[in-house]
Amino acid sequence: MSTPLLQDRYVKVGDVNTRYWQAGDKGSVVVLVHGLGGFIENWERNIDALAQRHRVYALDLLGFGRTDKLPLVKDVNVLVKFLADFLVTQNIDRASFIGNSLGGGLVLAFALEHPGMVEKLVLVDNAGMGRDVIPDFKFCSLPLVGELFLRPSRKSTEKLWEKLVYDPSKVTPEIRDLGYRYISSAGAKKTFLATTRAGINLFGQKDKLTRQLLAGLKDLKAPVLVVWGTDDRIIPVAHARIALEKIPGARLELFEKCGHMPMLECPDKFNKLVLNFLAGR
Repeated sequence: MSTPLLQDRYVKVGDVNTRYWQAGDKGSVVVLVHGLGGFIENWERNIDALAQRHRVYALDLLGFGRTDKLPLVKDVNVLVKFLADFLVTQNIDRASFIGNSLGGGLVLAFALEHPGMVEKLVLVDNAGMGRDVIPDFKFCSLPLVGELFLRPSRKSTEKLWEKLVYDPSKVTPEIRDLGYRYISSAGAKKTFLATTRAGINLFGQKDKLTRQLLAGLKDLKAPVLVVWGTDDRIIPVAHARIALEKIPGARLELFEKCGHMPMLECPDKFNKLVLNFLAGR
């Protein structure tokens, strides 16, 4: 990872002090959006490769990483607006978007709301295609139960990484430590629970949200690449087939022996695939 990628930048998105990274000075704009509980460093193995041909932006969503924890997210549409407002601060009027998990659901919703601002979409094990989700998130969605269930520790963080990826050895100690430090920071637990409850309940991803998103997919105009790990333990690979069926002209690439974060676990394959897709190949 080159030095510029380590330089945190901050901008006010409304009243929210927001951390972001920017790399690359040529080509079209690509915006990277992490998932629930994620952070910019989830993309550290991708930004340098993408920045060879594109101007790349990655941000910590409201409440995560080093972005401010308040206000609490009680409606996922708040995050869609947050993304839109971030683009305004960077004078970005059109871009391709790559979203993982929750981030994939957000960029889909953004594309339906702002079709003229979206060039292409890469959905990576994205949320929003159905109700199924790992039981851990269902527990976190419950009042009081979530507060008891979510007890940040190095041990619990290790266990989460074992569920996020197929091969835990591919996750560096530095990334593991960052995950622990971010969820242990002041206000992070409350933020995580609030955001989880905005999109998930005891039965899984909220039915109203998934139905609304699925109903709109027929109107999606941007080219879409769906990427999914066949061994995803967070959101089942069956949801990839739903995306392929519902999104006009979508292309699906399955990563064998890979979990919920192909961009982190299989970066070389992921980067090559995405660059070719963005280039129209």
